[in-house]
Amino acid sequence: MQIYSKVDIGKVRASNQDAADAFMIAKNAAFAIVCDGMGGANGGDVASGTAIKIISDYVEKSYSPGMDNEKTAQILRNAISSANFQIYSLSQKDDSLSGMGTTVVAAIVTENYAVICHVGDSRAYLINDSIVQITVDHSVVQELLESGKITASEAMAFPERNIITRALGVEPNVFADSSIVPMKSDDRLLLCTDGLTNFTDVSDILNIFNSNKTENVPDLLIDSANNGGGGDNISVVIVSQERG
Repeated sequence: MQIYSKVDIGKVRASNQDAADAFMIAKNAAFAIVCDGMGGANGGDVASGTAIKIISDYVEKSYSPGMDNEKTAQILRNAISSANFQIYSLSQKDDSLSGMGTTVVAAIVTENYAVICHVGDSRAYLINDSIVQITVDHSVVQELLESGKITASEAMAFPERNIITRALGVEPNVFADSSIVPMKSDDRLLLCTDGLTNFTDVSDILNIFNSNKTENVPDLLIDSANNGGGGDNISVVIVSQERG
């Protein structure tokens, strides 16, 4: 199992409010997380950084090899709830952090499965010969798509496509959606912020994966997003089942 990651400020933003982390939590298990912060001059930085630290620490202390998928998903949900409460508490105590929040998509990947939890519009994709979006955005544009009020092509240019309907730190409690996805040899799991998906088409993401060594893909994905406008911070984490 291999892990690759990169975070980039993009070409427009004055600061980087994205954060990411990934590491092995057991011999055959990897943990990966991506967050996209929001709020104030430094609120986004604080929210995403707090989420990364609390969730990563919680998972590292709580996960044990051999846990079933539902127990693994519960660990991720508990970790996200803990981070949510801490971010919310910080925002209530410090006026300069009022209204801050962050998305999160986190995964524990074993040899056979990926267990994924998310809040917001940061995404997880499963990539092999095709690319499949695993997560469903918690966003205004997703709700409009599901209700049939806009089309997929209209969604790409929708002026409020960055407005999310669920985030860590906005309310005292938050519900994280979870997914359990079988992983085969040579499958790759991509976690990313919307700084990638708003500026790079999914077909281009798949082509970059399938035309290059995985170790080079983070740089190439970020280059693609920047070439597409680079209008936001960009974070990518890849967990690959490729051997060696």
